[in-house]
Amino acid sequence: MNNASNAVQHRLLNFAGGWRWYDLASGDSSANALRKLRLESDVIDEWLRVIPEVSENYISVRFPDGVNAVIFGTLPYSVNSEVTSVSPVDRLHFFVQEKMLVTINMDPNTREMMEAKERSAMLQQCQTAVDGMFVLARTLLHYFHQGLDRFEVNLRSIERAMELDNQRHLMDKILNSRFELLFWSNLFTPFDEFIAAAREGYLERLEKSRQFLRLIHRMERMTRAFRHYEDEIDTLISIDEAVSAFRGNEIMKTLTIVTSIFTPATVVGAIWGMNFDNLPAIKTPWGFISVMFATFLFTLGMYWWMHRKGWTGDLLRVKGRKSKI
Repeated sequence: MNNASNAVQHRLLNFAGGWRWYDLASGDSSANALRKLRLESDVIDEWLRVIPEVSENYISVRFPDGVNAVIFGTLPYSVNSEVTSVSPVDRLHFFVQEKMLVTINMDPNTREMMEAKERSAMLQQCQTAVDGMFVLARTLLHYFHQGLDRFEVNLRSIERAMELDNQRHLMDKILNSRFELLFWSNLFTPFDEFIAAAREGYLERLEKSRQFLRLIHRMERMTRAFRHYEDEIDTLISIDEAVSAFRGNEIMKTLTIVTSIFTPATVVGAIWGMNFDNLPAIKTPWGFISVMFATFLFTLGMYWWMHRKGWTGDLLRVKGRKSKI
């Protein structure tokens, strides 16, 4: 890999396959290089005019001569594996044709990874700039793996917490995990679009590209991971909903049973609380004791009758410490 410029933000790299890579910054330091690139092709000029208007992702496939494809666009990704409400998103602008790759706004960490021995060897083996772009895209997916690894650690802690003590705040954590996975999934979608654009532009040639096949296999691994984690989160939400519904039913049944059991006491209290002078046994010494005793017998009889019917079940029993509910 030959560096034709001393500036880190403006590099021209030449490779054994005969293709070149312009690694540029979006600032003034690359202004001269960008002006020269505009003169090479009208498509490059169009791409450079579109870049300031791109807020998310953008992929376009063109055939300037009617045969050879040119792909340009923007790939969003995140260097940080920890996702927050204000997580920064990097955007790599790229333009690739048979013998030339142009990238703008590549972060220093990715640049350092591309200069590593392993990836430098891969780039030297590439016969076209398109294969070099596949190596770069595969490198960007490394950040997704890091993010999903951190996501899995958080998800496992939620699962253990749900198993040990399913409290109300767990639903907030589950939803936060769902939004975190959605964040990575949304960033992953443009890479799917890039693969589709590459197939459109280069057709059966890609089946012989080792770098393309490696990128496809990495994306398949990540797609399976996304589906697996989505299923896990859906399962956790279903479990939480089932437990909440079960708890609600238990509470309502328990309140109903307790209300029914104490119905005789309520009736007795209502009757003997009336403001009348001629209530039975109200003025006798044994009146209060007899009424309380009768109330107790009626309450006990009500409970026995409901228990005999099998309506109480284990609702009034205290759950053990090992209960998952």
